[in-house]
Amino acid sequence: MDQSGEIQSTEPVVSEAISDVSHRKKLSIHFAESDQRRFPWAIRGQYVAGGTTPVTIRGKPIEDLSKTGGWVAAFFIFGNEMAERMAYFGLSVNMVAFMFYVMHRPFTSSANTVNTFLGISQASSVLGGFLADAYLGRYWTIAIFTTIYLLGLMGITLCATMPIFIPDQSNCDKLATLLGTCAPAKSWQMLYLNTVLYIAAFGAAGIRPCVSSFGADQFDENSPHYKSHLDRFFNFFYLSVTIGAIIAFTMVVYIQIKHGWGSAFGSLALAMGISNAIFFVGTPLYRHRLPGGSPLTRVAQVLVAAFRKRNIPFSCSELIGLYEVPGKRSVIKGSGKIEHTDDFRCLDKAALQLKEDGPVPSSWRLCTVTQVEEVKILLKLLPIPACTIMLSLILTEYLTLSVQQAYTMNTHMGLLKLPVTCMPVFPGLSIFFILAFYYTTFAPLARRLTGHPHGASQLQRVGLGLALSVLSVAWAGGFERYRRNYANDHGFEALFLSPMPNLSAYWLLIQYVLIGVAEVFCIVGLLEFLYQEAPDAMRSVGSAYAAVAGGLGCFLATILNNIINGITGNEIEGKQPWLSQNINSGRFDYFYWLLTVLGIINFFVFLFFANRYKYRVRNTS
Repeated sequence: MDQSGEIQSTEPVVSEAISDVSHRKKLSIHFAESDQRRFPWAIRGQYVAGGTTPVTIRGKPIEDLSKTGGWVAAFFIFGNEMAERMAYFGLSVNMVAFMFYVMHRPFTSSANTVNTFLGISQASSVLGGFLADAYLGRYWTIAIFTTIYLLGLMGITLCATMPIFIPDQSNCDKLATLLGTCAPAKSWQMLYLNTVLYIAAFGAAGIRPCVSSFGADQFDENSPHYKSHLDRFFNFFYLSVTIGAIIAFTMVVYIQIKHGWGSAFGSLALAMGISNAIFFVGTPLYRHRLPGGSPLTRVAQVLVAAFRKRNIPFSCSELIGLYEVPGKRSVIKGSGKIEHTDDFRCLDKAALQLKEDGPVPSSWRLCTVTQVEEVKILLKLLPIPACTIMLSLILTEYLTLSVQQAYTMNTHMGLLKLPVTCMPVFPGLSIFFILAFYYTTFAPLARRLTGHPHGASQLQRVGLGLALSVLSVAWAGGFERYRRNYANDHGFEALFLSPMPNLSAYWLLIQYVLIGVAEVFCIVGLLEFLYQEAPDAMRSVGSAYAAVAGGLGCFLATILNNIINGITGNEIEGKQPWLSQNINSGRFDYFYWLLTVLGIINFFVFLFFANRYKYRVRNTS
């Protein structure tokens, strides 16, 4: 053991013949435990520099970096993300009502369909991340999938515009809608709507993991201000997401009320088309990163090689050392070298270089240390985004449950009556103000409390967001109990779509603001964390982790709803489930408190993994 407390093994002896033939470099097996790389709620860890060279769209080195990238290029990318989020939230808030009032689908079925759309658009983001990192690069992945997204939105607009795609609307008043006696949509009409809806979801899936990473690629990793620029970029990036959501919850809803469904969905398609044009206009300014080949292949090679050598001890006499190529560059295109770590030692066997491997071994038998460390990093990252699934589940439930609450309450603000479908704008507004004042209020205050140069580390922000989400859903349960009792005491039990004039919907602002602030800290911190910690050649896949977590939250929301309704309801006995379509006879309060308990458990699980996580250290060699 040396004075730094680092345990190192004796370097294996390598014959000159093998060194000359294979040009391989010996790498000492070392295992480090540094308290500064842990997470005791005041992280002072270091970060890895990218180790990649920005290139032009044709793959050639950029001669003058000052003429490309930076904030100017990033703002073109912000515009694309703003339109994508506008379309995403515009569909999520309007499609439930469209299916219920126009396609005459039951409310629960409509909500589940939209939850599935949200889940697919996020969970399948790993496909977009894979294509970007492996073959297409982030620019071309965005270009292709934004076009697919646009085609899906145009198809949805046609569905809402042409009478042939919707069921007969005659003799379908408000009472008939509530009783479910309106003419149902034909099977082929629902097939068309679901097809174009999922085409849009597929387009969103390809965009989401690439946009944030492509924007972050525009900044010079060798600049002394890189960390500061990256921190501000992810805040501005999520600000653009928020602006898109606010437009969706206000202007798009207004267009729908004044001009109909076709105009509302058409405005989303128009915004996406304009943003695509703006994105392509910025092409000469963008910095690109070369795709590093299939990350799935590299992961599979490590797993197969480690399995093949599973019975070989680290003290084997045939051992030459851990295999790595000479020089500062990795064999993986677009990636710098990654130092060896002590985690998941069983995977190190994939890099054990034995004499029997020969001068030119198969990649399925011997992998470099960097390749092994890529797999380790992906495994180490998994628990953090997995813990944010609960936040996504809560956000998904809010999109439908809180709207149902608002239908029973007075949405007047003075002389202005706010449409119920506009209520989700309030989390967006809270996000907007938090991000707008982040650097003038929260960051200076947090710096004094934590001593962290940026106010709080990424994992601290994720943890704070998860804690606030628990407070939000706990308040929602308490208020829902009060709202339900008020409705039943004042004769509104059966009038679940009639607003109670003396109960203001703006009591919902408390849960909306709390969940909005929770989303800011959790998601922004998570995106920055995944970008910086992911392997250089897998950053899109790393960003896809966040989207996949969001998608799983949507799917789990649907599954949880079905389980709760199945357990708590009984049609034969006339027992209403917790999530009854009649909110006044259901028990939404119990459901919110169930989410609170699950959120608390999830928060402590996050604390466990966050405290064990070791940040990657900067490679200064």
